[in-house]
Amino acid sequence: MTALHDTLWASLPMPAILVDTDDAIADLNPAAELFLNISARGLRGTSVYDRIQIEAPIKESFARVRRDHGALSISNVDVGGRQRPPVQCNVQLAPLIGRPGHILLLIEPRQIADRLGRAHSAKSSARSAIGMAEMLAHEIKNPLAGITGAAQLLSMNLSRADQEMTDLIVMESRRIVALLDQVEQFGNLRPPVRRAVNVHDILDRARKSALIGFSGHMKIIEDYDPSLPLTFVDADQILQVFQNLIRNATEAAGPAGGIIRLRTFYDVSLRLLRKDGVNGALPLQVEIIDDGPGLPPELAQNVFEPFVSGRVNGTGLGLALVSKIVSDHEGWVSVESAPGRTAFRLSLPLAPKNEIHEI
Repeated sequence: MTALHDTLWASLPMPAILVDTDDAIADLNPAAELFLNISARGLRGTSVYDRIQIEAPIKESFARVRRDHGALSISNVDVGGRQRPPVQCNVQLAPLIGRPGHILLLIEPRQIADRLGRAHSAKSSARSAIGMAEMLAHEIKNPLAGITGAAQLLSMNLSRADQEMTDLIVMESRRIVALLDQVEQFGNLRPPVRRAVNVHDILDRARKSALIGFSGHMKIIEDYDPSLPLTFVDADQILQVFQNLIRNATEAAGPAGGIIRLRTFYDVSLRLLRKDGVNGALPLQVEIIDDGPGLPPELAQNVFEPFVSGRVNGTGLGLALVSKIVSDHEGWVSVESAPGRTAFRLSLPLAPKNEIHEI
């Protein structure tokens, strides 16, 4: 390969494997090494059938690609290896031009595509709903102030029993105003002031703050990748994201408490189309995992939409704000939930080299 080809090969966001005429692994890119959890050195020259398990007639598919000299796609099949359990993927096979009999095998984990689709849908819904709510918030708060004042004046000349009714009016009016204040936070949130930071420093601040306050009865475990490079974010805004997610995990556990796991790792296969049209890498992964009962199935797909909440008196704005902040950082957030394990994952960008040098 030329230098350019080497760069393109290494930059492919999805696992790619080159299969030779004997169906042996001739080469694989870094994303494939990560996917199969084994180094290229340990795979080159070995039979593709011994190292990769694809729940499809892959041998016949190779023969068809070589015979027809055309590409072939296989959707929704389980793909795994000796070092990793199978996951559902889309698989593409294509003949390699200029190298007869060689086949390029591309693997696209379905879970990544599905998460991206859900995240994009949730963020779009959040922006539209919050935009409408912001327009109404100011107009609603004005008459509420009048209602509250009138109720307080009335209470001055009422009996104790009747004052309970005016007190209820004042209390509920103030609760609505507090909700509208949260809605207005979305419009007033300043653009992020991004710089190169260590995401573990932000997580540590969020952890300490939570343990002193609302998560005092929880056990919080750190499961960090110490080699993780710097990310490029507004530290205060991402701190708010982490605090919201830890608070959610705490509330899911209830008074009995539970375990929250803060996990970080690197995944080169994740990319997202940015506003400027560039396909941006989001390799830095942060997961906040709890062992609570899980999200109700009817909420799991819409949890990032505003005013969607599984808690009594919940506003449904905490996760919508999380979605907005992460979107403003050109990252994405997703969730996987089942009884006993709910994991919120943030995918964040790397800090540019020039920002790192300025530290």
